[in-house]
Amino acid sequence: MLDGLNSFNQSDIPKHIAIVMDGNGRWAQQRNKPRTYGHKAGVDALRETIESCAEIGVEALTVFAFSSENWLRPVKEVDVLMNLFMVTLKSQAKRLHKNNIRLLVIGDRSRFSGSLRNKIKEVELLTASNSGMSLVIAANYGGHWDIEQAAHKMVQKSLDSNVPISKLNLEDYLSTSGLPTLDLFIRTGGEKRVSNFLLWQIAYSELYFTDTLWPDFDKQDLVSAIESFSSRHRRFGKTDEQIDQST
Repeated sequence: MLDGLNSFNQSDIPKHIAIVMDGNGRWAQQRNKPRTYGHKAGVDALRETIESCAEIGVEALTVFAFSSENWLRPVKEVDVLMNLFMVTLKSQAKRLHKNNIRLLVIGDRSRFSGSLRNKIKEVELLTASNSGMSLVIAANYGGHWDIEQAAHKMVQKSLDSNVPISKLNLEDYLSTSGLPTLDLFIRTGGEKRVSNFLLWQIAYSELYFTDTLWPDFDKQDLVSAIESFSSRHRRFGKTDEQIDQST
């Protein structure tokens, strides 16, 4: 195994990584703590992962913070998650800006409080001109929703501009438009499913599943994921011979 992130060649590093940060509740329950304790610990793991990805030159990191289905969780837990989102935005905004990281929040913001929507917009504007890594927070997000809203926008664009839909590209209207193609999808916590996350974008990404619960996910776990990614032969529908001839 590689000793650390600095051991990778630039060609080994995925340009865009997505993570389903699963296992906060189970991590807390193993310690006889409430589930919300795990969510707070998960913020620390996220901070370390952001720093590590930025350090090695990952261009975009997208994390699944809150799905459109998570509203079905107990009201108290949802309230804690919303408050934690606000507190984290307030406490980390200047740090992100100082480190040249651009923040984007994707998902349907309509169910968030006005104060949270305003804070999201404020931090996005603060970091909009940063040229380093893009940190994408998927909140009240679902892959089905993303494709549906993109389709609606594409149809409206066709009607407004009188351009045939066949001349338009759905990817241009997804919430991740402008970001690098998704290379590596990571899910922690032992589950092996994508859970309605980045359904269109995941088409040719490499999938990596680990039993590590999210609060325990550290730099070495990230090394293992990237090491697995770099060892795979990505063909994108072509044959090995075609790939070899193009390199």
